[in-house]
Amino acid sequence: MALQSMTGFARREGTTGRWRWAWELRSVNGKGLDLRLRLPPGLERLETEVRRIAGEKFSRGNLQATLALTTGESQLEAVLNQDAFAAVLTMRDKLEGLIDPAPLRLDTLLSIRGLVDFRETQDSEETVAARDADILSGLAAALSDLKAMREQEGAALARVLLGHVAAIEALTGAIESDPSRSPQEIAAKLSAQVSLLMEGAGALDRDRLHAEAALLATKADLREEIDRLKAHVAAARDLVTKGGPVGRKLDFLAQEFNRESNTICSKSNASAVTAAGIELKVVIDQFREQVQNLE
Repeated sequence: MALQSMTGFARREGTTGRWRWAWELRSVNGKGLDLRLRLPPGLERLETEVRRIAGEKFSRGNLQATLALTTGESQLEAVLNQDAFAAVLTMRDKLEGLIDPAPLRLDTLLSIRGLVDFRETQDSEETVAARDADILSGLAAALSDLKAMREQEGAALARVLLGHVAAIEALTGAIESDPSRSPQEIAAKLSAQVSLLMEGAGALDRDRLHAEAALLATKADLREEIDRLKAHVAAARDLVTKGGPVGRKLDFLAQEFNRESNTICSKSNASAVTAAGIELKVVIDQFREQVQNLE
């Protein structure tokens, strides 16, 4: 699966009969999938289906979906008020012999308030259903466009992340191979420190002093931290390569990277190792910042 960013934009529009519709989608970072809909009045019934379709495409991101709906040239129809018309005819019959019995003219009928009403033609249920189906199909197409854009940005992010992982791996290797970590260098430093302590301190137990020095050397060893960093590097590279919604997992690994780099800096007894540890923290922060953009 492709890696996805959580930012993107898409627009789809179309025409169904006299209706013109347009979807506009915007996506930004989010902890989960938060879909905010703006639907025209009367189309609230589509919300459940819209959320279902969006949920099939994405698992994370703040997604705003706006539907615009307009009509073409209005079509009017004349509607006769049957009750009012019947009342007019009844009155004409009652007034027969009292007024001119000339036939009722159309212009006369139209002048009677409330007798004829002009209103916009109502679409049939089949027409409305076809329009709604086209609108939902347009949404699915817009979501596919948005996904393609997010995947395109995700591919760019993958290259950046793999570069950060490679830098973490290189810095880990530099720390591992630093001369200060060789047994000979450690032994020489301990020997020098013990000699300094023994000068003018004849009462100190030399064996006890050597034992304490050995214990401190064990605590200062970076083997476990280096091994864990290597394992995290392999896991991060595997997740980025496989793709899919791995943002949360990579964020967890970023925290683990940071934990190990902090421990290395606190244990370090050499300036080169400390410098590499600080640089490691910088790269890890950059890695984590980019991870925040991933689904």
